[in-house]
Amino acid sequence: MSVTEKISTLWIVVMFNMVFADVLSFISPGFLAEAETGVIDGIEITPMFILLAAIFIEIAIAMIFLSRVLPRKSCRIANWVAVVVTILFVVGGGSLAPHYILFASIEVLAMLYIAYLAWTWPAESAQA
Repeated sequence: MSVTEKISTLWIVVMFNMVFADVLSFISPGFLAEAETGVIDGIEITPMFILLAAIFIEIAIAMIFLSRVLPRKSCRIANWVAVVVTILFVVGGGSLAPHYILFASIEVLAMLYIAYLAWTWPAESAQA
C-alpha cells in the first residue's frame, strides 16, 4: 500500500471513530434531554458553534481525498496542519465519557501515525 493510500485510509479510520463517538453519545442516558436545553456539559450549542464544529470535522473529511491527490510536499504540509488542528478539536471538544475517551485515543493515535507517515515519506515514493 502506498503512503497516500495509508494516509487516506487512516483519515477514514479517524472519521469513523468521530462518527461513532457521537452516535454512542446520542444514546447515552440523558444526552438528548440535555441537548434539547441547548446546553451540553455547560457549553451553549448555537448555530455558530455547530458551524465551527462542522468546519473542524470537514478538515478530516477533506483529508481523505486530499491525501490522495495533492503532490507530496503539499500533502505532507496539509497533513501536518490537519493533524494538529484535528487533535486539538478532538481533545479540546471532547468528553470524559469512557466510550469517548476510547474513540478519541484511537483517533489521536491514528493521527499521530499520519503525522509520522507524512514526516518520513521518502521523496522517491512521491507517486507511490
